[in-house]
Amino acid sequence: MIAFIGLGNPGNEYADTKHNAGFWVVDELVRRWKINFKPGKGEYLYAHESRRNVLLVKPTTGMNVSGIAVKDILNNWNVNLKELHVIVDDVDLPLGKLRIRPQGGDGCHRGMESVIYHLGNTKFPRLRYGIATDDKLRPAEKYVLKSFRKKDQVLADEMVVKTADATESILRNGLANSMNKFNS
Repeated sequence: MIAFIGLGNPGNEYADTKHNAGFWVVDELVRRWKINFKPGKGEYLYAHESRRNVLLVKPTTGMNVSGIAVKDILNNWNVNLKELHVIVDDVDLPLGKLRIRPQGGDGCHRGMESVIYHLGNTKFPRLRYGIATDDKLRPAEKYVLKSFRKKDQVLADEMVVKTADATESILRNGLANSMNKFNS
């Protein structure tokens, strides 16, 4: 089984904030594949696409402790670490950029830091969705909890589609080929 876990914060107050880019991508895949989220046995929502044997996940723990749900997915859904893909916003990448990596550090991202801590490992793929605009980016904790400005929203929406396309490419063509195609 392959899993794509979109990181974000649950609740209506965070729904449109930049920090929820991971949620937006898995929401787009659920829409495309005409499947629905269900409550998990842990602190997450999941949608299983049986034909492809793909699990889409939104942790409900809150961004900074996402690792709790990710570890639960790894342990209870028979997902190999190399098939566990984390989709996360990145304030150090400009809006419009996507970076796919087979492994790496936390990039000073609290959600990714939690995942690495709880898994005790950095060797899992990640898709980093750039969210940096010409706004004031620091302190990052405040920037990520704001919505995009109207002028940036169109590109942000296009990036949701592009990142969802990249996840589908990973399924069809593998990680290395998708990195070559989508990394900019």
